[in-house]
Amino acid sequence: MTGVVSGAVLKLARQSTGLTQEKFAELLRVDVSTVQGWESGRRPLAAMNAGDFLRLSGRLSRLGAPASTGRHLREAVEADQVLSTGIAAEVAWVDADTHPLAASVHRRTITNLITWPITQKTPEHLREFIPKVARRGPTPICPSLHADERTRFFDHLLTAAERSMHADEALLRRQAVYLLGFDGRPQVVAWLRAEWKRAGCRSAKQTDVTGLLEARSASVALASTGDGTHIHDFVDHMTDTRTEIANLNYWAHWIGELDNEQTSDAFMLDADTRSWTGVRLLQHLMNRLDPDSPHLPLNLHTLHALVASRASLLNGRPVVHASLAGKLDRLASTDCLTRTGRHQLAGLQYALRIAGF
Repeated sequence: MTGVVSGAVLKLARQSTGLTQEKFAELLRVDVSTVQGWESGRRPLAAMNAGDFLRLSGRLSRLGAPASTGRHLREAVEADQVLSTGIAAEVAWVDADTHPLAASVHRRTITNLITWPITQKTPEHLREFIPKVARRGPTPICPSLHADERTRFFDHLLTAAERSMHADEALLRRQAVYLLGFDGRPQVVAWLRAEWKRAGCRSAKQTDVTGLLEARSASVALASTGDGTHIHDFVDHMTDTRTEIANLNYWAHWIGELDNEQTSDAFMLDADTRSWTGVRLLQHLMNRLDPDSPHLPLNLHTLHALVASRASLLNGRPVVHASLAGKLDRLASTDCLTRTGRHQLAGLQYALRIAGF
């Protein structure tokens, strides 16, 4: 079992309290080697009993770590479980009833924690941990996996994606496909192209939400590997209200606007979207209008759909208005947009003029 992600989060939390490992161990009445084992992942936090884990999380917050520390640690343990399952199973099949990738619809916080040891990019939501302890020596700032562990993990994801063909395995399949976008091996990229051909070449309006999301995962994963052709195709396939609603509901859950945990994708078909405001989603998508982003076509399309469904989001918000106008002007000055993208950009600029100050 690996505990590298939860160990790294624990280290950030401990550093945010201003305590050294030695002082932290003293306060917890444990040996310093225990704290070192937790933070390195050699002693996975997932192996602790629930009571001890809750007491550790609570103690950190009382010592000055953010109040959200417990939530961050729980999500990190979940990320470790996904990694550990894949590394241990390698090419073996793990039933969807017990696979952590099939337990719930992941938000970006969980996904970014799972991929942290691979991308070496600290998730945005962990930036609230502001270290108050000076580092001593060249200590690693990110969790890491050995090369063979990474290979076993991705080999397992491929097995999970290839063998998850039943309806009750759909969540396992699409979340495995999405994570395969972080692999990059030629044989995996070739498999993803075949997956797009299977799932993405059908008109999205003729499929259920499962088909839509399978196509989405394949196109986004391919874009992550540098093949951006199919994400344009996916966006062009979203042509009716039902698929637009499913896409918006997915994004709302992804960034945390929906409070409830979801154990299947069925919630995305809920036509009543009043349970979320769109304020956080608007800011999230605005921040991702990057001409160099491989996912720009989907980000721009979703922002256009969001503003079209909630034009009031632009009213009475001069800072948002100015920021979005600047980002759109930057996009307009590039040649990165397709005809569809230019049409969506023009629609957003028109919405800004209507909501002008």
